[in-house]
Amino acid sequence: MQGAIYPSLKDRTILVTGGGSGIGEAIVRQFVGQGSRVGFIDIDVKASERLLASLPAHASVHFEHADLRDINALRRAVAGVREALGPITILVNNAARDDRHAIEDVTPEYWDERIAVNLKHKFFAAQAVAPDMIQAGGGSIVNIGSVSWVIGQGNMLCYTTAKSAVQGLTRALARDLGPNNVRVNSILPGWIMTERQQDLWLTPVGEAELMQRQCLKRKLIPDDIARVVLFFAADDSGACTNQNYIVDGGWA
Repeated sequence: MQGAIYPSLKDRTILVTGGGSGIGEAIVRQFVGQGSRVGFIDIDVKASERLLASLPAHASVHFEHADLRDINALRRAVAGVREALGPITILVNNAARDDRHAIEDVTPEYWDERIAVNLKHKFFAAQAVAPDMIQAGGGSIVNIGSVSWVIGQGNMLCYTTAKSAVQGLTRALARDLGPNNVRVNSILPGWIMTERQQDLWLTPVGEAELMQRQCLKRKLIPDDIARVVLFFAADDSGACTNQNYIVDGGWA
């Protein structure tokens, strides 16, 4: 369902990481609905191709396959989006994986891999697009965090550590890029009912607890996040930077 229209997003070049499914897919669809030129990066080729096939024929969309743990591959993918669609002035750092793990099972190698999946690429994506934004006279970076660390969710220590660091990264980038009119904000989703979440983690007990704790007594969906992303990407939020905005139905 189409929400608000933001004229400032029309014909802008957007980059969404992890755009092939879940929240990322909803973000891609919402930007397409704004008339933006949308590039997205994902490791899942099949999901990404399904998304491409489902979009309107007139949509200006470009997909780059990359494993974001490989920073050189990330840089090549960013360059591919730029070549296909033009200078990137909006970045949505969305990609992440919330795999569960016990403290005793975490090895140094697993720790490094989880940080690479959930945090490291966000900085290097911002680094890669910052020159485009500076040359254009401004831009917007939206980092997707998580409310999981705010509520102290268990069994995912590496994930919650990385997601808490997204707040620090957001504030540091906002400070350093602000003089160039580049805004940086983060959005902290609650439990969003993507296909992955429903298949892997949602149980009747978990759903009952969620409905008890949330102020809003409904399941949140990917579009609930995507529509907030649009606002922070658009010029309508032109005075907003250095902020971390929770979208969790009042769970935290």
